[in-house]
Amino acid sequence: MSITRKWAAKKQRALEILVQLQRLYPDARCTLNYATPFQLLVATILSAQCTDARVNQVTPRPLCSLPRCDRPGPGRPTGARSPHSLHRVLPEQSQNIKGAATLLVTQFGGQIPKQMEQLVSLPGVARKTANVVLANAYGILEGVTVDTHVKRVTKRLGLTQHSDPERIERDLMRLLPQPDWEKFSIRVIYHGRAICQARKPKCEDCLLAPLCPSAYAALPQIAATPENGEVE
Repeated sequence: MSITRKWAAKKQRALEILVQLQRLYPDARCTLNYATPFQLLVATILSAQCTDARVNQVTPRPLCSLPRCDRPGPGRPTGARSPHSLHRVLPEQSQNIKGAATLLVTQFGGQIPKQMEQLVSLPGVARKTANVVLANAYGILEGVTVDTHVKRVTKRLGLTQHSDPERIERDLMRLLPQPDWEKFSIRVIYHGRAICQARKPKCEDCLLAPLCPSAYAALPQIAATPENGEVE
């Protein structure tokens, strides 16, 4: 099979995976609690070192506003208004939130930028965080959010061979329609939590198994076919 035909087959399979994920998780949405772009930024920075559910436990009510968040206290998640805590905010996270808030006030007029280049200039903000904020706060689709679930699941699905998040993102951007970039990521995250787990994926319960090269070894009854682009 030529490189062109292989790429066309992979793209077709990616679209089939996209459709199946839409059917499986029709109501999928960002699971972080937030009411403003800044609250989403802070929550996303915090979620880099723990689960979204854990972040939401310590921020059950809306996070603080920007003027209050530029001075995070030691040992407590910025803006948390709950007796719950993460026990300890990593110093790096605390400093990143403080630094980001300071730059937002001094350089961006207290507003969250709507440009990728400006967002990633903030401390603690890489493309993953920027994509989450741009897509969910502003509806701007600059790229595909690649977290640990997306990294793991898309590699198992054979949509990328890379481990670097930015290279994975580029692969997915080429394979998927732009309007679906963020929803695809969110649905893959749902699937990664429920089915395609890190230690023991539930291939026998996975509706994506017929489209997944990694499921072939786990489920001998599933064979690669020319239609899914895995054999010549």
